[in-house]
Amino acid sequence: MTVQAMGYFWVGTSKLDDWTSFATSQLGLQPVDRGGAVRAFRMDDRKQRVIVDGGLPEGERFFGWEVGDAAALDSLAVRLEAAGVAVHRETAAAADLRCAAEVISFRDPAGNRVEAFHGPQIASEPFRPGRSIGGYRTGTQGVGHAVLIVPDIDAALTFYRDLLGFQITDFMGPPVSLYFMHVNSRHHSLAIAQGSSSRMHHLMMEFYSLDDVGQSYDIAQKEERVSVKFGRHSNDFMTSFYMRSPSSFLIEQGWGDVGPDWQPFELKSAGSFWGHQGLFESLGEGPPPPGAPPMPAPDPSRAPLQVIDGNYELKSGVCPWWDAVKARQ
Repeated sequence: MTVQAMGYFWVGTSKLDDWTSFATSQLGLQPVDRGGAVRAFRMDDRKQRVIVDGGLPEGERFFGWEVGDAAALDSLAVRLEAAGVAVHRETAAAADLRCAAEVISFRDPAGNRVEAFHGPQIASEPFRPGRSIGGYRTGTQGVGHAVLIVPDIDAALTFYRDLLGFQITDFMGPPVSLYFMHVNSRHHSLAIAQGSSSRMHHLMMEFYSLDDVGQSYDIAQKEERVSVKFGRHSNDFMTSFYMRSPSSFLIEQGWGDVGPDWQPFELKSAGSFWGHQGLFESLGEGPPPPGAPPMPAPDPSRAPLQVIDGNYELKSGVCPWWDAVKARQ
């Protein structure tokens, strides 16, 4: 697998102050002093993960996909060029701005700018969140995941799967054509959905703690940012909600992503176990075409909670032996 994780997210905006307030007080990110029209934010031990740029047009955005080393980056560039994709090797100054050793850039079939890099820089100081949170689940899984709407889903699938090395986790055919693709143990780092135009739907960021999701939901409700209500997805089992960012896309904040072993699986429904009211309306594609079959409801069965070892306590009264062990500690 070529790409290892989503290393950073970069977005152009004229709303630098709005983004700074949103990133710190809502998302809990740590601001980093970059000066000028660029503002960067930390979410873990990396020097930066989210960058907002007043020098780029409103809504222009791209992801930096991380590869293992210089050889892997060179190999990716060669493979892209052999497929007829124009590759630009960014300057050392551009790489420094991205806190990376080397960076290349290119375009996907929908015209989206894409970057790949190696050698991320680690901060010398611990992460200090903008508000009280337990932290984000990043590490080898990267920033989170993104969902892109593309006019030609077959071309996008060929590009991300065959050239960048993404692997299909699960997928769904018409009337809602979409693919969820992974590059590490996260259920998906990228999803692509068929639509009438090229745009970004949302960026997902995963908390370590479910309470942080609920507290973020409270803040978003107070500020009237909630676009998709609290719910639980039926494919990655994530409990989450979606809110409006200062840009044209949504931010999903969640907890409990499933992983890490999958075989490509065809979904019968993209509906959630519960909640997430407003999700399909947020796609902005209007009603399905005449004659399209209705979206089937998800399987009504229950699913286990996806937890990190040590991030839970076994309920008292379920296992008398364990209750006795805890009482002796």
